[in-house]
Amino acid sequence: MSTSKAQISLDTNRTIAPISPWLFGGFVEHMGRCVYEGIYDPKSPLADERGLRIDVLDALREQSYTVMRYPGGNFLSGYNWLDGVGPKEKRPRRRELAWQSIETNQFGTNEFMEFCRAIGVEPMLAVNMGTGTIQSAADLVEYCNAPTGTCWADLRAAHGHPDPYNVKIWCVGNEMDGPWQIGHLDMHEYGKKALEAAKMMKWQDPSIKTVLCGSSNNRMATYPEWDRVSLETCWEHVDYHSIHYYAGNHDGDTASYLAIARELEDYVDTMAATLRYVKAKRRSRHDVYLSWDEWQVWYKGDPLQGNWTEAPHLAEETYNLEDALVVAQWLNVFLRKSAVLKIGCVAQVVNIISWLQTKRDGLLKQTSFYPFKLASNHARGEALDVQVSAPVVETKKYGPVPVLDVAASYDLETGIGAVFIVNRSQTDAVVTELIWQAEVPHSVPQVYQLAGNDAKAANTWENPNLITAQPIEAPKLTDGKTTLQLPPLSYTVLTTQAHRGESRS
Repeated sequence: MSTSKAQISLDTNRTIAPISPWLFGGFVEHMGRCVYEGIYDPKSPLADERGLRIDVLDALREQSYTVMRYPGGNFLSGYNWLDGVGPKEKRPRRRELAWQSIETNQFGTNEFMEFCRAIGVEPMLAVNMGTGTIQSAADLVEYCNAPTGTCWADLRAAHGHPDPYNVKIWCVGNEMDGPWQIGHLDMHEYGKKALEAAKMMKWQDPSIKTVLCGSSNNRMATYPEWDRVSLETCWEHVDYHSIHYYAGNHDGDTASYLAIARELEDYVDTMAATLRYVKAKRRSRHDVYLSWDEWQVWYKGDPLQGNWTEAPHLAEETYNLEDALVVAQWLNVFLRKSAVLKIGCVAQVVNIISWLQTKRDGLLKQTSFYPFKLASNHARGEALDVQVSAPVVETKKYGPVPVLDVAASYDLETGIGAVFIVNRSQTDAVVTELIWQAEVPHSVPQVYQLAGNDAKAANTWENPNLITAQPIEAPKLTDGKTTLQLPPLSYTVLTTQAHRGESRS
């Protein structure tokens, strides 16, 4: 193993934007075993009296999720929310067309609200713009948010929930640009329907924030025209615009895969430019931000059709070290783009393309669990505009990229900072000097590191702790400088403490 040198300069006066608390969100869809045998599993010895898996709840709390999107996903575009409320014994069993599975509807809106309360997250609901109508969308807002005294609010009360849920964030459909979507609409049709739905939803509750469907990914033939057209139609009635992206090492090119942050940033930059263009064209004073409400590594090819069974095993990925390092960089991109990116929801939180896997009596935390946990627990305050001087790694897909991918945060109120560093190199350690140019911290309370020698190494039921984030010895801080040796294939998180606050335990 050879060694190279790098330098990271941090200035707490050189900020990007406040870090939205909703960046560290998750996604729950009625797909495969995410809900049934994942979150909700009454037959498990690990379930509580509500049927919620205690071990899953504990793991989700450990990750400090802040928002949770529900109920889909492709499932959404064929879902009638009335199927999932009321007495469980009266709920219909349905053939679910998106994933060709049997939906029992034993878990629905009210159960989801209980789940959100159990883990302390903000619910983010989506309305059906496929087979659903603008009326059904408005009715669901009334059911969730209106005080009793009218039809749908009284129905909620009859179901045992007299107080409004006050759901703040609402997605107006899901991936309606995709021909695979139930009730697919072209950009003009969707824009008109979404506009009328958003108007009715906000008439029900003017305080809500709505999320418009954006392009399903940056490879769609209609990207970014779909985004421009739908935004121009709906601009004044929406608050966020969604983007989705799934990454993978399809070509077995680890060097390029570990540089995918370059493509992710380009995607955000294109969408940010689209937002600026539409705002200028409309001469608007209203701002719309980005919601990256589906993102994850997903490429290993598990089945996507359930053959008309309940809770089929669909898209249950095995995540290795290189996947975890991609997730770490994705979260760094979130911080670096925090001026325009305000919501992030990883897809999904249990079993389906997830770093949590369950069996009836156990839970496995895969490699990518740890980068998310570190970022969600330590990124606070404002994102810093970090200056990095580092050697480059050559890649086939993106050309030369810096060997280090870096983001940082600083909370002025508490004096707590954090630096998030990925070493992309597969062979070289990087001796890295960190220099604080303003608000010099007095200590480095904690350093955590996830690393390994094999990019393909993965945690298994037999060896569940092969790749985890571990505390390492914190370096000394002298005159606003410190040095770390970053091993190849590693993610390192360093926390700092200025004089005004106490170190975080």
